[in-house]
Amino acid sequence: MIPNALSIAGVDPSGGAGVLADVKTMTALGAYGMAVVAALTAQNTRGVTGISPVPADFVALQIDTLFTDVRVDALKIGMLGQQAVTRVVADRLAHWKPAHIVLDPVMIAKSGDSLLERAAIHELRESLLPLATVITPNLPEAGVLLDRAPVDSLKDMYRTAEKLRRLLNDSGERWVFLKGGHLPGNDTVDVLHDGDRMIELPGRRISTQNTHGTGCTLSAAMAALLPQTGGNTPEAARRAKQYLVTAIAHADDLQVGSGHGPVHHFHNLLVGHAQAS
Repeated sequence: MIPNALSIAGVDPSGGAGVLADVKTMTALGAYGMAVVAALTAQNTRGVTGISPVPADFVALQIDTLFTDVRVDALKIGMLGQQAVTRVVADRLAHWKPAHIVLDPVMIAKSGDSLLERAAIHELRESLLPLATVITPNLPEAGVLLDRAPVDSLKDMYRTAEKLRRLLNDSGERWVFLKGGHLPGNDTVDVLHDGDRMIELPGRRISTQNTHGTGCTLSAAMAALLPQTGGNTPEAARRAKQYLVTAIAHADDLQVGSGHGPVHHFHNLLVGHAQAS
């Protein structure tokens, strides 16, 4: 059975991040992708020039309308933008109780522009984190969630993952997928922690500036893969990371913008067509 995967996030018109990137990722990994739009942005590969909120009650209506008709096997949460939207997403998901919730705490765009108002951080920490099956912060986002400076070593990542895990609900399997892409050097080790196991996912940095939307892509990949692995989070995480690494490796095959371009979500599908052209 093909799983139905939902993204609740913002719109990036360039297609590199947000719900457009999420649906591409879910489709590439064998899921049927859907989207609830939680925020609008005006952005390209060089930066964000504007953000327009979606009314919280309309975000709730999108969620409720979808869940009353469609089986949702997994979902990911990305950019929410506002405190009111964050609160209403938490409320509706607590009501519908989907099996797998992947939370990517999107706060800052690749360009450095802020994507989450400060008042929403507390709401995210208190209302959404306890609902998550997996959270996928990078090191700066982890620092914000813990109200401390980001760490810069693998040893400190272990302690950060442990602290983040304490913010999650203790019922059932709950995982922290702490991304190490901001570590110095050429190693990009991620850490996966469930309160007991601490699993390293090794990687090497790829030389390209086209890494826009990597966090969105990884979390969407997790949402697509969790139902297909029977909820095996370590296996889903390994496959999601491998998909992202390959998408980054093929990013320079695309020619999108003059700044931080997108990763190649459909590298397996479009590479043959590009060569034939």
